[in-house]
Amino acid sequence: MEVFDRHEEDSPGMNLTSIGLTGRDNNYSRGLGAQSAYSLWMAKKIFVGNLSFQTTENDLSDMFGAIGQVESVQIITDRDTGRSKGFGFVQMSDDAAAEKAIAQLNGKDVGGRNLTVNEARPMQKKDFGSRGGGGGGRRRY
Repeated sequence: MEVFDRHEEDSPGMNLTSIGLTGRDNNYSRGLGAQSAYSLWMAKKIFVGNLSFQTTENDLSDMFGAIGQVESVQIITDRDTGRSKGFGFVQMSDDAAAEKAIAQLNGKDVGGRNLTVNEARPMQKKDFGSRGGGGGGRRRY
């Protein structure tokens, strides 16, 4: 089944088949799903927790940069106060460097705190619509 090739004839030099974007050529047809397709192009994202509130993105970049090439660093901050929430994410350029960084830095004492370093997991979507309850109100007897 071709997914996107309806208009291949419109552009003879560049078509979706030539760049590997047909239904049978992509990772979905092989059963690998979106996660594997995503990880083919993206570097491994690492969660870094239990950070000191004084730790900066430059500190994390230097720490992980000693192990391998760092693509990006982000410390999560409170939107109201701007203060660090004590965790962040580091994206390494290759999986081998990321695995090495996780092994070397997990549990390491930085700023008086033992870091928690592991592979980042996708954020869980929170469903606020099904909280239940709803009672309350004034009862009349």
